[in-house]
Amino acid sequence: MSVLASRIRKGSYADSIVLMQLQSDLERLQGVMRAGVVMGSVVNLDLLRSSELLDELADDAGPEDLIIAVRAESAEAAAEALSKVDELMQRKRSTETGDFRPRTLAAAAKRVPDCRWVSISTPGRYAQAVAREALDLGCHVFLYSDNVPLDEEVELKQQAASRQRLIMGPDCGSAMIDGIGFGFTNRVRRGPIGLVCASGTGLQAITTQIHQLGAGISHAIGTGGRDLQEDVGGVSARQGLELLARDDATEVIVLASKPPDAAVRTTLLSSAMAIEKPVVVLFSGFAAPAPGLGNLRFARSLTEAAMQAVSLLDRTEPSSKTRRQGNDGYLRGLFAGGTLAHEALQMAAPFLSPLYSNLSAEGVESLPTPTQSRGHTLLDLGADEYTVGRLHPMMDQQLRIERLRQEAGDPEVGLILLDVVLGLGAHRDPASELAPVLTEIRSPEGPQIVAIVVGTDEDPQGLQSTVDQLSDAGATVYQTVTEAMDHAITHSLPRLVRSLPSIDLDALERPDAVINVGLDSLYDDLVAQEIDVVQVDWRPPAGGNERLMSILEKMKA
Repeated sequence: MSVLASRIRKGSYADSIVLMQLQSDLERLQGVMRAGVVMGSVVNLDLLRSSELLDELADDAGPEDLIIAVRAESAEAAAEALSKVDELMQRKRSTETGDFRPRTLAAAAKRVPDCRWVSISTPGRYAQAVAREALDLGCHVFLYSDNVPLDEEVELKQQAASRQRLIMGPDCGSAMIDGIGFGFTNRVRRGPIGLVCASGTGLQAITTQIHQLGAGISHAIGTGGRDLQEDVGGVSARQGLELLARDDATEVIVLASKPPDAAVRTTLLSSAMAIEKPVVVLFSGFAAPAPGLGNLRFARSLTEAAMQAVSLLDRTEPSSKTRRQGNDGYLRGLFAGGTLAHEALQMAAPFLSPLYSNLSAEGVESLPTPTQSRGHTLLDLGADEYTVGRLHPMMDQQLRIERLRQEAGDPEVGLILLDVVLGLGAHRDPASELAPVLTEIRSPEGPQIVAIVVGTDEDPQGLQSTVDQLSDAGATVYQTVTEAMDHAITHSLPRLVRSLPSIDLDALERPDAVINVGLDSLYDDLVAQEIDVVQVDWRPPAGGNERLMSILEKMKA
């Protein structure tokens, strides 16, 4: 009959790789049948229970406590195994490196005074304090730790942004800076494609497929999965985009994540569209408004994102599309065609906020008063509320002409968008009525006018004649909603993008030195890349005792 014995070490910390290897070493001892060496989280307790390694003593352990359990052939064998724990752990540490390991981050920083990066993989409960100390030292942070409370992540990223420092994480599994990998990365060639990814495995999938396609990676900036939640605001993703936009080594950017919260999605897409480089966007499961808008290309899968990024390297696209001059105002759309209005609304919704309409679409607010626009507004003037007692605007333009003058008189309006639909049954010469009004409202300080003309050269109104009249009156004319919305959205970006303080580009230079706090495996990987790494012999402050930790924090303050 087997015997189960365990020990609990309160507030004890050890590298998870060390714990795994200790478990393996214990299981090799004579008389030991199974062993478990884990922290006392709920999940780990369940695993011990299912493996018949949980006794009453271990059942009382907390998530910051180390549990060492062995099931042996006899009580003597179990006791002998537990007595060797310290010896085995010390042997593991002594064979890892002969280098001196400072006990604190500050002591480590004195050994590498020019260090710009700190890699942190402590338990989440302690990660904020370590990351905050790294920011105080002026370093950028790769924060591998998970289980960091959301409010602490928000606070850390706000601090980092105000100090012009980059935090990748928490829960950031992968990143690459100038060819040097942090966390889980692959050996890929250097090249001109940069990435900003919330997913570690997604980053690995895209970078390896780019490598297989013959191209290479400049940098791959990880953000951590919660960065794209509304509370966090996409701070790391926005910083990453801004850095890659200014980086001479990066020609094409890939932005990839699970679907962000709506407000963050709007900010990120607007930020990406303001960049004078092609950006491939992959928000898994997101219904893209078009295959491409401005400098953006939308991908539907990791493979497609990699393929599009590589294909864009061979194209030379004019950057002027993302640098249209305007007066930084709201977009107002006055449509006669309901389907055209709805398509324009779907394209605008991911980018423009606040966005109002008398049509329904995800992310669009209902306009409280049909006669008064708010923020960005796209209207179907052919809807029932506008056609009571009057003809449809395809035939009668008076309502739209009145609204044109009203919108042009609003100093907050930067661009007015309208459709002009030709063909049988429509107004016989809509441009002849619209052109004088466009000329009337045109001024250097006034809004731009963009028109979508739908028709053919065989229509009775005359396609070219219509285009010429509108153009002569000052309108920019397109024949598709996509082209017009490309123009309209990029014009509206200045109002949308709220820039963060710029980070110096030396953040993207090869990190010749890194301070590692936490997992020894991450230290080993950095050493293998010929980086000068200082490993901190980190332990929880006050042995993990909450009361003593609180007293220490007050003493520091």
